Amino acid sequence: MGKRRCVSPLKPKLAAGSGAHSHGNQSTTVTASISGTPKNKQHVDSNHGWENVSDLTLGPENYPITRMNPTSGALSPLPWPNGTANTTKNLVVTAEMCCYCFDVLYCHLYGFPQPRLPRFTNDPYPLFVTWETGRDKRLRGCIGTFSAVNLHPGLREYSLTSALMDSRFPPMTREELPELFCSVSLLTNFEVASNYLDWEVGVNGILIEFISEKGIKYTATYLPEVAKEQDWDQIQTIDSLLRKGGFKAPITSEFRKTIKLARYRSEKVTISYAEFIASRQHCLQNSTLHAPPLYNHDS
Repeated sequence: MGKRRCVSPLKPKLAAGSGAHSHGNQSTTVTASISGTPKNKQHVDSNHGWENVSDLTLGPENYPITRMNPTSGALSPLPWPNGTANTTKNLVVTAEMCCYCFDVLYCHLYGFPQPRLPRFTNDPYPLFVTWETGRDKRLRGCIGTFSAVNLHPGLREYSLTSALMDSRFPPMTREELPELFCSVSLLTNFEVASNYLDWEVGVNGILIEFISEKGIKYTATYLPEVAKEQDWDQIQTIDSLLRKGGFKAPITSEFRKTIKLARYRSEKVTISYAEFIASRQHCLQNSTLHAPPLYNHDS
């Protein structure tokens, strides 16, 4: 699966409304690295028969959207993210992951060498990096991937992608750093639902796949916190996601029953820039900093 944007969850990594087109039995999405070099990603899950959604950003207001042209009128089974376990035992996400994203962004904006690799796990997970700004935490950028990626390179890539390449916002500047909040979300516990209501508001994120009125296959997702933050019930969430995913026709109860849905959970942690600076100063005092002491704005 692939890159997406979120809500309050380069050629660009597929931005809202751009598409991943399936050819034969392969789902191919063109994305770009931070340097701008294009790369193709193809993912097919042989265990579950679903074509994985490739890299994309989320749509307006953090809503992830992927589009695929179907090879037939039938919906394929939804995919498990490659390399992702269906259950999780211990909390994996840590505040240090957000600090590392701040490290990467700070070094980029000030022209410093990128920080050394962090000490937290490098296991693969689907992930999102979200930037918010100001006291009211307005969205400033949110891009992630449903492909399981190793955390060290994945967080480095998505911290910059979400800060600089979210098509809804201009690239972030160093002047914005003091007002920023960073969130890291790791996605776990993917399960194919029995129907479009087989999930819980405030607990599960959802990934849907549907065929539009024009015969085009779409997928779209909301992270777990979206429905709760918007005070939506299940039907309101599904209908909003259908609209964000590109469905234009009237939404009926019969059409909802045709939706394929997978549910998942998310581990999320958020820190402010002030907390990041305090953490780095503490690390400097204790000689445990994994990156150079770059946090003097007069440097």
